[in-house]
Formats: sequence, structure tokens, C-alpha cells
Amino acid sequence: METGALPVELLPSSASRPSLLDEEGLVTEGARRESLRVKVARGLIGEAISPRSGRITAVSQTAKPRISKRIAAIAESATLAVDGKAKALKAAGRPVIGFGAGEPDFPTPGYILDAAEKAVRVVANHRYTPTPGLPELRQAIVAKTLRDSQFKITVDNVLVTNGGKQAVYQSIASIVDQGDEVILPAPYWTTYPECIRLAGGIPIEVFADETSNYCVSVEQLEAARTSKTKALIFCSPSNPTGSVYTPEQVRAIGEWALKHGIWIITDEIYEHLRYDGVQAPSLPVLIPELANQIIILNGVAKTYAMTGWRVGWMIGPNDVIKAATNLQSHLSSNVSNVAQRAAIAALTGDLSAVEEMKVAFDRRRKLIVKMLNEIDGFECLMPQGAFYVYPAVHKVLGREIRGKKPMSSSELATLILDEVEVAAVPGEAFGPSGYLRFSYALSDEDIVEGISRIKKLING
Repeated sequence: METGALPVELLPSSASRPSLLDEEGLVTEGARRESLRVKVARGLIGEAISPRSGRITAVSQTAKPRISKRIAAIAESATLAVDGKAKALKAAGRPVIGFGAGEPDFPTPGYILDAAEKAVRVVANHRYTPTPGLPELRQAIVAKTLRDSQFKITVDNVLVTNGGKQAVYQSIASIVDQGDEVILPAPYWTTYPECIRLAGGIPIEVFADETSNYCVSVEQLEAARTSKTKALIFCSPSNPTGSVYTPEQVRAIGEWALKHGIWIITDEIYEHLRYDGVQAPSLPVLIPELANQIIILNGVAKTYAMTGWRVGWMIGPNDVIKAATNLQSHLSSNVSNVAQRAAIAALTGDLSAVEEMKVAFDRRRKLIVKMLNEIDGFECLMPQGAFYVYPAVHKVLGREIRGKKPMSSSELATLILDEVEVAAVPGEAFGPSGYLRFSYALSDEDIVEGISRIKKLING
């Protein structure tokens, strides 16, 4: 055992009982030792003595934990963990194909890079800027929101954040008190429940399986509602399933929330990644009365292939934005000015680069769904948004595969990675077991190779 940098040894339990006071009436070293011995015997403390100094050190048996319970309870991001493991194996020379990352494989468009390069040379961008975001960027978000969603807002409704995750947490933290319940449709993005818990809230999962296209109904939401319900998390197009709620479903959910005074935090990060002509209307456009109890989350990451730039934003009522700005002023202050300048270029430019990416995603979507459905026991719906597929794998679980019998999707994902070096994210990261998430934001060649390996593994 060590105390500081000094080696110590346990004090012998057979030490004789010393007198309590010395000639000057002070407590003797022996008496201090005896007192500690009694406390050790009672289990109150541990005890050690340094052979160098002869001094006794008391070691508390009830020492406080080094990491706070609040932070220790946070689960690691499963999607980042899978992606990190795949990249580590690849860096070690293994031929791993990773389907875990939720980011486009395209480079950020050139005109955005040009704006960032120019911004680097401007001294004003080397300084602190307002916490809510550069005025020009906030105005660009106002214009973009009207252009893309037909929702009219002002700059006072906008807070620019360090990526979408900060927007998620600050939105929840701004409206959720200790013990408030937040309804969370499942499958859900892995970060949502952790942010709810970190803010003191209680996530109430409402699961919708493949038979309902992974979309929850108003009846399910109503069954989950209690007097403690404060908010609903809504994401369409969905991560992890790629499902898109119909306008009728969106309206019904919005009317239910309005009727019961429930906040909606709606994540619109995949708004431009929709296929087959489906629509994903913004909730406050369908139901304007919701504007005072809704927070919209968005960013440049997915639409413009800018995941590493870390620029997101939240849109909400003035009081909520003011509260979240106060939080951010102490947490991180302003977002990188160069990244903000790049985001301005992205939002004020045209969407041609986005359309080019969407053509590739659409082709890959059809390819991966076809191949997954050729695997014995996999059942994969055709997603209508984002760049994920979410096949059900219940029929594979319990089956012996190369001497192993996976009983959960987590065990199946591990088996697939170990046996054929393909990384997917198990359903436990997003809700119940029995599913795998594959991102198709990677090359056609990698999709073919990766899914072919799984098919050979499962089908034999």
C-alpha cells in the first residue's frame, strides 16, 4: 500500500498498550497509535505507518469515490465506441469494415473550405465572440429555417452550439427538473437518455418495432404519460432506424403534446436526407400554437459533411434560449469562429452538393437493404431517411455460428467483428436487443465486401 510517494507497512496488531500522556501532559505517540488501533478494530478506518518517519497514517474505510455518481453513471457512446474500435483495428493493419459511424464519407464541399481558409487570416476570428453565436450566423440560421422549413423565427430564438450534442443537452437541461419524466421513443439515438439522466430527468422509453416502421403512436405516448411528464424527444428522419413519420403522424403527435402542455424537443439534423419523395414537416409549421413549447435541434454536420467542425444550434422560445445561453457561457462560451464562418458559407450557399451526396446515399440504401435481406434471419425494412438501416436479427439469435451461440444482438455484433472483421452497432445501444444498426455512409465497394462477409458467416 502507498501513502503519497512513501512506502508504508501495516502496524503490528500486537503493539503493547502505551501510557496516554507524556511528562508534559501531552498525548503520546503510543496513545495515538492505540486510538487508531481501536478504530481499525471497529472497522472505522484502515491504518498504516511509514518506516521512514515513524508517523501513523489513518486510511478511511469510507473514502468518498473519486468520480461523482452523476458522471460515473453516464454510459459511453456506443456508436463512437464501435467506430473507435474499428478504426483502431484498421490502424493496426486489420481489414476491418466499419458500419458504425454516423457521418458522411464525403469531404466538406470546397466553397465551405475556402470560407474557413479566409476566416483563419482574420484577426477578429482569433478573439472571443458572443456566446449565442456570430450575428451573421444566427441571421443565416433564421433565413435557412424559413427557406427549408417555412418556420419564421428571429435571431433571439437561436443559440449556436458546439455540435448537435451540446444542443441536445442544453435543451434538456434548460427545461427538465430533477424527477421530471421525458418520453423517449425507441429505438432512439444513444445520446438522448444519457442527457436526460444527466439533467436529473427520467427517460421513459416507448418502443415501436419493425411492424410499425419503428414509429410510435399517440396511443403509446398517452399510455406513457403521467403527471410527471415534462417533455417528448422526437426525431424524424430517425437515427438509428432511418424511419420518417408521415405528416399525419407528426400532426397527431403535435396535437397530443399541445393538449397536455408537454414540451417537444425535435431533432431535425437529417431534414435534407429523405428519399422516395417523402416529406418531414417541421412540427411548429403544422401546429403554430406549439411554438412556445418546442425546441428545434439542427446543425451542419450531416447535410454538409461537417461532422468534425462541431457547429449545431437550438431554436426555441426566448426564455429558453436565454437560459441555455447562460449555461453555455459558463460551459464553453462561443463556438470556434472559423467553424462558424464555414457554417455561414454552408447555409448561405446552394444545396447542390447536398443533392449529389443524397444521390449516392440513395443508391447505397437500396444496395445494402437488398444484401441484408439475403442473409438468413435478417429482416430489413427500406428506410426513407438519414443514412442508416436497422435490420431485425431475432431469428439469428440462439443459432450456433462457428461454435458460438449469440443470445443477444450485442453478442452477435461481437461475433461478427471477431469472425469476419465487420463492425455494426447492436440494438442495445438504442433500446431493446434484437437489432443491428448499419450506416451506409461508406463506399459501395465497402458495403458489398462487408455485407458479403456477414452473409458468408451467417448463411455458411
